[in-house]
Amino acid sequence: MWRDMKTAIALMFAIFLGSHVEAHAQTPAQFYRGRNMDLLVGYAPGGLNDALSRVVAHHLRKHIPGQPNIVVRNMSAAGAIGIANHMFNAAERDGSVIASLDRTGAQLAIRGEMAVRFDPLEFTWLGSVSSFEQDAYLLLVNSQHPATSADALRMAGGKAIIGSVGAGSTNQVFAMLASEALKLNVETIKGYRGTGPIFLAMQSGEVDGVVTGLSTMTTTQADLWNSKKVRPLIQFGRLQRHPLLLDVPTGRELAPDPETLALIAFAELPFAMSRPFIAPPGIPADRAQALRSAFMLTMKDAEFRSDLEKMNFDDLSPIDGDAVLKLVLDAVKTPRSIIERYNLIEKASG
Repeated sequence: MWRDMKTAIALMFAIFLGSHVEAHAQTPAQFYRGRNMDLLVGYAPGGLNDALSRVVAHHLRKHIPGQPNIVVRNMSAAGAIGIANHMFNAAERDGSVIASLDRTGAQLAIRGEMAVRFDPLEFTWLGSVSSFEQDAYLLLVNSQHPATSADALRMAGGKAIIGSVGAGSTNQVFAMLASEALKLNVETIKGYRGTGPIFLAMQSGEVDGVVTGLSTMTTTQADLWNSKKVRPLIQFGRLQRHPLLLDVPTGRELAPDPETLALIAFAELPFAMSRPFIAPPGIPADRAQALRSAFMLTMKDAEFRSDLEKMNFDDLSPIDGDAVLKLVLDAVKTPRSIIERYNLIEKASG
């Protein structure tokens, strides 16, 4: 009986090993042809991230050898960290699962967030739809405000009250960076439900300004922007000044010392990889390369670009997987003292 069991086990192992070797011996086209792939999204259906992921899925399949069917699956309960944890620890590592990752995921891991169960250096980075090249994150005030420059908020009597969404929000954190790191006389009023109510508060005089994206201003607040009823004082999220804002300094230009410059660079990491897509670690190298190549071909696809225009997505500035990985590698090298300084600012934002 024991001999029979040993024979059965050996046979099962041989079948498993044979199928495993056969799967890995397949070309990418053979592997993907007729296959369903999953694209996981950590957001509920209907939002921008979900819509963008669906457009990517629709066009990406055309550029993957074998043209698999890509099914978008929403895991909204997982959130930014949950999706990354799943991709690192549970997703199939055969190239059949990819995901749209929240832009803060890598930064959260580097910061030491307790819930993180992944190493961002080990993901198969496909690339990012946006590197924020067409956008900027602005600290701006009403045009009636006496401050005509960021330096004016360092002078005696200079002060700006900034409205923000609340604890941990990007606009709150960057308002605090302006105060704590750049030494500007900026205070915040938290608790607004989005930038729309903040703009109403600006018009009533309840607050002086807001931190928000240039793309937000040129789309949802075009009247205020085009009539110059707001004045940008700083642009974050950029290495150089935006072509439309050549007279507005970047946060990095205003950094008073190398440590603060490193702090701002670390804070801006999510902007540089605004819409990243990943596959799990350890997938076969030829499939990883096929997915990376397909992603960048999708970014150049005229039909894909046309669909983005129809959904008013205005920051198509793609970077490939190697560029995203370099951003993560550089961020990992940030001195721990700088990261702890950022963590204190983010904690204080609550």
